Amino acid sequence: MTNILFLCVANSARSQMAEGLARKLFGDKANVRSAGSQPTRVNPHAVSVMAESGIDISTQQSKSVDSIDPMEVDLVITLCAEEVCPVMPGRVKRLHWPIPDPNPPGEPEPPEHEALARFRAAREQIRQHIENLTDELLS
Repeated sequence: MTNILFLCVANSARSQMAEGLARKLFGDKANVRSAGSQPTRVNPHAVSVMAESGIDISTQQSKSVDSIDPMEVDLVITLCAEEVCPVMPGRVKRLHWPIPDPNPPGEPEPPEHEALARFRAAREQIRQHIENLTDELLS
């Protein structure tokens, strides 16, 4: 079984959505986790747009990359675009999917429909990347 870790800064949206999508799409082919360098909380918009896809991430929690044992990770996928991604030490395979943050820090909160549209766009970009992972990566 391949151990996959999705990383972003806050572990609140992109990496949480990736964790939920990968768990659903890979099933028992992979052990999937997510973490961040500055964990906060799972964003409610991420929970909402994942529920639209039939995936419940409401019980997931933000975790620090420091809490992950590098020896238990085979593949690290970073999802940062504008910000500096966290680093996972050790000899692991690494992929980088630059997905824009649907809730950029420091920006004013957009109207609900715009916020959800951003989260849906991020979800679909992540889904496409996950679906494109080859079987050899997960063997």
